[in-house]
Amino acid sequence: MHTIRSLICVLALFAVGSCSEIPENNDPVIGIWVQTQAPKDSGAKHMEREEWIFNDAYMGRYNRYLGEELLVETDFHWEGFGEVYTIHYPGLKKLKNVVKIKQNQEGNLLMDLQGNVLAYRE
Repeated sequence: MHTIRSLICVLALFAVGSCSEIPENNDPVIGIWVQTQAPKDSGAKHMEREEWIFNDAYMGRYNRYLGEELLVETDFHWEGFGEVYTIHYPGLKKLKNVVKIKQNQEGNLLMDLQGNVLAYRE
């Protein structure tokens, strides 16, 4: 009986000791990024808004609105390599975005590698 208790104690210590702490992700891309566009048609009344919500688990939510109407809502996953971030949209016919974070007078920007602004930090 004493051997069984000792074995259980050893297994419990091993289980507790082998649990690793989840590292905190403080990546600067984490947060909400938006892009708003004025109507392309002069007769249109609603703004188009795209929204990327990056979380610390390398996932996120992409939303696209026309006025108050939600047109697209999907998950995405992202990965960072140095200063370059790649955003993938599985299940959506949308090409991946490859971007960098830049800072200017207006705040932080997500810019593609050609210098076009994808979104502003909200």
